[in-house]
Amino acid sequence: MTDNEIVSSSFSAIVDAPIEKIDLPTWAFTLPDAEYQGCSPAHVAAGFTTAPDGTRMSINVEIIGGSLMVQHYVETLAERDHLILESVSDVFTPNGRTTIHVHWELSVKAIDSGRCEFTNHVRSRATDAMLTLLDKQGIPFEVFRAQRQPMSIAHNQGETPLFAASIERFARRAA
Repeated sequence: MTDNEIVSSSFSAIVDAPIEKIDLPTWAFTLPDAEYQGCSPAHVAAGFTTAPDGTRMSINVEIIGGSLMVQHYVETLAERDHLILESVSDVFTPNGRTTIHVHWELSVKAIDSGRCEFTNHVRSRATDAMLTLLDKQGIPFEVFRAQRQPMSIAHNQGETPLFAASIERFARRAA
């Protein structure tokens, strides 16, 4: 764990679809709002656009630990079975607005001819803006990290099987 890392969590679930039917980037960048909302009670909205350089961007809005987050996920790796997204996300806390860096990595690997293992790995790091906000509030980073980790881990654990089910539905439609 780096000094500014808040959490790194990874969970896996089974997708009942052959790997050749999986296309994680297309799934992520065409995910309907209602489908995203169905993957977690914390999910508020989803959409997609492009970054200023034309790179695809997924916009996700969710509430984790009582803080509203607007995530601006820009693709940094887009393969059918592996997707890496980076976001400097806006976080609206009771103590003010700040940012957090989120690295979201999704991957699938074949188990057999009809099933895959989906892995949802999320890492977050404090930005300088977040460290400044915590400092102004007199909140030690270690205390913030200890409070944030259980909420972030529980969120990832809950959404992973629901994302896997959504990816499975998407793969079946593509069949």
